[in-house]
Amino acid sequence: MTDRYSEIDGVIAYIHRHIDEPHLLAGLAGYAGYSPFHFARIFKERIGLSPLYYVSSLRLQKAKELLLRTNLSIRDIGLEIGQQSLGTFTSRFTERVGMTPSQFRNSTMQADNHMRSLQMLDNWQTQRAILTDHAVVRGTVLAEAPFEGVILLGLFARPIPEGLPLYGTLLSALGDFYFTDVKPGTYYLMATSLSWGMQAVDVLLPYNTLRTRSKEPIVVKPYEAVPHQQVTLYPPRLDDPPILISLPLLMNNFLGKLLQSSNR
Repeated sequence: MTDRYSEIDGVIAYIHRHIDEPHLLAGLAGYAGYSPFHFARIFKERIGLSPLYYVSSLRLQKAKELLLRTNLSIRDIGLEIGQQSLGTFTSRFTERVGMTPSQFRNSTMQADNHMRSLQMLDNWQTQRAILTDHAVVRGTVLAEAPFEGVILLGLFARPIPEGLPLYGTLLSALGDFYFTDVKPGTYYLMATSLSWGMQAVDVLLPYNTLRTRSKEPIVVKPYEAVPHQQVTLYPPRLDDPPILISLPLLMNNFLGKLLQSSNR
């Protein structure tokens, strides 16, 4: 965490401790000692998300854990995180995780298979950085701690890794990366690492993986070069938003692209 708006740290810790309780903007603002308007502004400036969107993200993360670690029904899990409607819970989960609750609950074997497939790969190249009608976003990924495994990177519409990235790729080692044919728009770069030998449940619930995120957006404009992006993977921090996207889904998409390129 940073010193900027450090009072927000206490609110974040409070939310984590009381995630099962209902949270209203006025209550969180009161805990921080601010008016709701001022609190919402500085929270979003610090975290990148509105306070209540952040709370809903943590609750979906809890739903992911309940799906894997309990035998509760999907309806009961929705109720546990405050969703009275099964349909609403299912649609929100699917939109932000990338698969239905049932599919996520049954994806442990998929996670194991994809990790083994990636570890056996020799050629990771799925595309060439060629001239296109749109931009190429280039960068370099470093890490605060050594690891051996795979790095998943994506450009997202919000400063939280949820839903399918608008552009995504995988790396087999630290170093340079690129996204090709990136259309004009505003993006947030997110990345995490998965070490070889990780258990499937840790891939599906990536609480302890190295990660990085850009709080400042990457703005792609027509006919303008995009600055080189240098990011560093770091251990998880309390103020990081949860990684909601199903990582095996990203691996599956990557492996599919490799298969397509090998068949050309």
